[in-house]
Amino acid sequence: MFKKALFASVASAALFLAACGSGGDSSSGDTADTSADNAETKVLKMGTSADFPPFEYRDEAGKEIGFDIDLANHIAEELGYELEINDMKFDGLIGALNTGRVDMVLSGMSATDERKQNVDFSTEYNRSGEFFVTTADSDIKSIEDLEGKTVGVQLGTIQEDGAKRLKENEGINFELKSLDNSLLLIQELKTGRIDAAYMDKSVAVGHVEEQGLGGFDDPTTSSPGMAVAFPKDSDLVEDVNKVLADMEEDGSLQELKDKWLTDQE
Repeated sequence: MFKKALFASVASAALFLAACGSGGDSSSGDTADTSADNAETKVLKMGTSADFPPFEYRDEAGKEIGFDIDLANHIAEELGYELEINDMKFDGLIGALNTGRVDMVLSGMSATDERKQNVDFSTEYNRSGEFFVTTADSDIKSIEDLEGKTVGVQLGTIQEDGAKRLKENEGINFELKSLDNSLLLIQELKTGRIDAAYMDKSVAVGHVEEQGLGGFDDPTTSSPGMAVAFPKDSDLVEDVNKVLADMEEDGSLQELKDKWLTDQE
């Protein structure tokens, strides 16, 4: 379950992330697994967008924490690397992979067919589904009630694509507002600038429970699971898949889920 303090400082964290997310990528452009700067320690460069609790976000001291951060640290340790975390906007992560600025991405990223055209993915490590977050007193109780409303999504996510398909396939006319920081969606909701936030369910339920919000599942979609992303033909895919399989077998992957993820039932 979420720690009680997880969302207590969302407002200040969102402002902090908005500032650092635009330029947090500090990688040099050389792939980490072939770096010759340090003969003893290999560096594994991970890209993430640390605005997505409980998968990746910053604590009050500014340190990246969360499910994906723990998972990445475990992968790096098992493979003999030192982990370097590069925080950037979500919609720039695949570009960072393709230009060699990072070696892998862990950022709650779903392994969609569209993304598979540009990157390779590990086996899935989590599956959440989608959820509409509303205020507790909202009259929005179903997707039909979104007619004429404003729905917020994070830029570059499967929720942004899903909301567009929902308008087209279900014929529901709502305004779509895309933001590049998922934490800002909750601020926009609570201040009335959007009527609903369309989010990953693991993330959404945490906000609902901790901030007294409302909401409902999206009954129209079945999203692909989350996976680690790599540049095409990366040698790391097989090694990381082995680590994930071992974690599944020995129960350590479930331990991470028990530590970080809200009950999705």
